[in-house]
Amino acid sequence: MNMKKAKVFILDTNILLTDPNSIFKFDDNDVVIPISVIEEIDTFKKDLSETGRNAREVSRILDKLRVFGALSSGIKLFQEREDSGKLFVYLGSNMDILPELLVNSTDNHILAIALTLKQQLGEGRKVIVVTKDSNLRIKADALGILAEDFQADRVDISHLYTGIAQITLDQKDFSEFNKSQSMPPIEGHELCPNQFVILQNAADESQFVYGAFDAHDNVVRMIEPQTDSVWGIYPRNIEQTFALEALLDDNIKLVTLSGAAGTGKTLLAIAAGLAKTTDEDEYHKLLVSRPIFPLGRDVGFLPGDIEEKLNPWMQPIYDNLDLLLGGTPGSRSKRLSKSYQELIDQGMLSVEPLTYIRGRSIPNQFFIVDEAQNLTPHEIKTILTRAGEGTKVILTGDPYQIDNPYVHSENNGLTYVIERFKTERIAAHVTLQRGERSELASLAATLL
Repeated sequence: MNMKKAKVFILDTNILLTDPNSIFKFDDNDVVIPISVIEEIDTFKKDLSETGRNAREVSRILDKLRVFGALSSGIKLFQEREDSGKLFVYLGSNMDILPELLVNSTDNHILAIALTLKQQLGEGRKVIVVTKDSNLRIKADALGILAEDFQADRVDISHLYTGIAQITLDQKDFSEFNKSQSMPPIEGHELCPNQFVILQNAADESQFVYGAFDAHDNVVRMIEPQTDSVWGIYPRNIEQTFALEALLDDNIKLVTLSGAAGTGKTLLAIAAGLAKTTDEDEYHKLLVSRPIFPLGRDVGFLPGDIEEKLNPWMQPIYDNLDLLLGGTPGSRSKRLSKSYQELIDQGMLSVEPLTYIRGRSIPNQFFIVDEAQNLTPHEIKTILTRAGEGTKVILTGDPYQIDNPYVHSENNGLTYVIERFKTERIAAHVTLQRGERSELASLAATLL
């Protein structure tokens, strides 16, 4: 190993299976992959899931690197750089270095390698185990080994971009904005493209107006609170108004909506999709999809054909469609009396799982991905790269309500996209705070 390098990172299997390119994300530091990790990855390579695809990609990356030398001796990760770190596949370790209570396993093999390298390299080098396994991090800490989660795909959830800024204006500026309905960006307040603003009158704190930042013309434009219904749905708070504004704006090609259960994310997205597809003919089809993850213990295999198997998973979407297509007392019409099956038969609506999206191209569709917090950043990238010309993508989810055991609130696909796209002109985000499903649902989301 190059003794001038600052750190040595030892990668666990779960890091590589989550992001095969994580090997290249440690700058000029050395990366070590234990041989036991390679063997564990080999057990996943025949899987047809995202994990299996990532396992095969790891194997391909390592095989390509072999061209430049022996993995056991170290290969430069970036051939064109003088200060490139090296990749090592570590073949052996002395398991006797561990306490007798620790059995021979992949995790403990990683710990043994870490302890061995610490002894060999001395205090001048930091040896760090990188893993998503909290138990392995705990064991590493008990043995005096530095351990951390993979940071490249993490977002500080406590500072997650909300898409909404609140700004206080003096009486003069407040009155001027009301008259002209637009103003240049407020000094001292850096706004992202399509960010919504709540403008408060400093002279009378009960007075508010609302706007959105137009990055193309570099102005804040006034937004009037929504008074018309969208497929029978009226926004019940200003956050829902902002969400509908983004959902109905055809210039915004990516909308992310986050919030607790019952804040209206999915309902608003489907209502806007139906309006844009069936009323305005702006898109050829409304496509609604979600990942398949059970809450609690899975019930096992389901009987029937593919449609019958998927019905329980897609039922939350059908519930929202029933509400929208059934209408409400006093707002019923022929359009609202249509069943979603009619729209499916006409090719205007499709409800599908995300399982088979790889390789597809999705042009001219209003594409809603529900429960996006259960997706990894790599899966989200796969989905967004399916969007063809004229397609609008909406990602909805609650970063605090995750069923996927391989992601958490700080590294899931939804929060990843929110942060990465907040400076892009074709994207908008709104965090919905107020629950509107029912008083009970709001209390449960807050208290439990």
